[in-house]
Amino acid sequence: MSGAVQTGWRDCWTYPNLWEAICAAQPDAPAIIQSGRVLTYGALDAAADALARRLLEAGLGHQSKVAIYTPNRPEYLVAFLAAFKAGLCPSNVNYRYGAKEVAQLLDNGDAEAAVFDAAYLDLVAEVRPQAPRVRCWIAIEPGPGALPEGIEDYAEVVSAVPGERPTVAPWGRSEDDIMLLFTGGTTGLPKGVMWRQGDMIGRFGYGSNPALELGPLTHPSQAGARVLAHPDAIRSLICCPLMHGTGLISSLSALNVGGTVILLPPGSFDAERLWDTAEREGATRITIVGQAFAQPMLAALDAEPQRWNLACVRMIGSSGTMWSRENKLGLLRHLPQAQMSDSFSSSEAFGMAQSITTVDGETATGRFQLTPTCAVFTEDGRRVQPGSGERGRVAIGGHIPLGYYKDPTKSAETFPVYEGERWSVPGDWATVEADGTIVILGRGSQCINTGGEKVFPEEVEEVLKTHPRVLDAAVTGVPDPRFGERIVALVHLHASGEDDEDVLRDHVRRNLAPYKAPRHVLAVPAITRLANGKLDYQAVKAAARQRLAGEGVHIHDNP
Repeated sequence: MSGAVQTGWRDCWTYPNLWEAICAAQPDAPAIIQSGRVLTYGALDAAADALARRLLEAGLGHQSKVAIYTPNRPEYLVAFLAAFKAGLCPSNVNYRYGAKEVAQLLDNGDAEAAVFDAAYLDLVAEVRPQAPRVRCWIAIEPGPGALPEGIEDYAEVVSAVPGERPTVAPWGRSEDDIMLLFTGGTTGLPKGVMWRQGDMIGRFGYGSNPALELGPLTHPSQAGARVLAHPDAIRSLICCPLMHGTGLISSLSALNVGGTVILLPPGSFDAERLWDTAEREGATRITIVGQAFAQPMLAALDAEPQRWNLACVRMIGSSGTMWSRENKLGLLRHLPQAQMSDSFSSSEAFGMAQSITTVDGETATGRFQLTPTCAVFTEDGRRVQPGSGERGRVAIGGHIPLGYYKDPTKSAETFPVYEGERWSVPGDWATVEADGTIVILGRGSQCINTGGEKVFPEEVEEVLKTHPRVLDAAVTGVPDPRFGERIVALVHLHASGEDDEDVLRDHVRRNLAPYKAPRHVLAVPAITRLANGKLDYQAVKAAARQRLAGEGVHIHDNP
């Protein structure tokens, strides 16, 4: 790295400018905790500086892409901060992908460096010949023995002390520097959502935090002084993967106010370990993704209601998928002091709407209060009026992504211009009630067309989950020669009975239009979800077809 650093970079709204001020103010405070391991703010900053320096020495240029391929661990956030420090572009890699998918993602994301968990060394060996653009491979905790040629040990990299700190590339830092947040790709290849750092920080109020009664900062350098003035920051237990937007953004938000990010121990999700960790570390906020996390959490508390002292927990926040009313109320029986915060968001549109449930009041499942920069528009760009009963797509304006990386066509579809303003419209349909709240119907791409009527799976799923027999549900459509598609529901039951299908079908009919009732209701041992808690509708459809075929039901594929 050589050349004079551009001036003015300290005034920019970037994550390293915020965090460096906080690290300087409280170097000994815990930034990230996992399984008893504590990474202080000072250690976080030093490791990120060293890693940033190494990436620059490897020849990466302004906004070169740095792929981060690891399960939840402190190094994940160190790598993000290092990339931001050097004016590089971090991107997420789903650690559940196979070699072909990882190679495709590295290629599509133009990755020039990869920081990865050494548990994936065999997969990386298979991927490397297909990723010639990647010039720097860094393995986390490789264990004893020599690494393959061309792969560096993360511990050795971050132990180096840069000659100058903080690490800043000749091009400085800019609010226009981006991160790539790759979507899950459940309906096709993942797409990289391009978020400017300035927009991401602005989206969440320039360092504000209503829970801590902290207003926005007017300059990033103020973050350090504010931490000293308000030492009781949040302790945020992140239960979902950092590789997905909910976990990552919740972590960034905690660090923005000098809080502590608490990560669960490595391995599969375990509700008992979650509550053990929350009690031991004094978690004030717990971040999950809907029912896949919340259901076992409630089951653990119901099984041993006196086991944990959880008076520290003030909020459980979920985002990305619907969370049932019954579960929220069940958790409040054990945590009466807490809020249940249900956020309606996506990788393309954070913070579109929110609902809060407490012991003093609740919001119906699927009903949210729009944030000030949100609206609902029809397909031809008209704003849906409250109480009209008209359906439209939820849109958010203001600080939104630039678009999808290397996909101008899809970008134009998802980020249209309405009323002379550019909006993010991920595709979720809703109606607007007379009081201004919205009722979420579901993602249009999953809409079932049966006999000319449109049925949103999420709407039927949430009704099914209100029945006392149902723990979880997934709804899909399969081809039907008469109606185009027929509705099929997979249900995970508390206890099954011979009349389940009729009982649950009638339950839907009592709560929704009769044509929305499933033709088939199939009991399954569990509803399989992705690591981020969301349903994989391709897998749901395949499972429904397989079960129907096994029961002798012929599926007439439409030509």
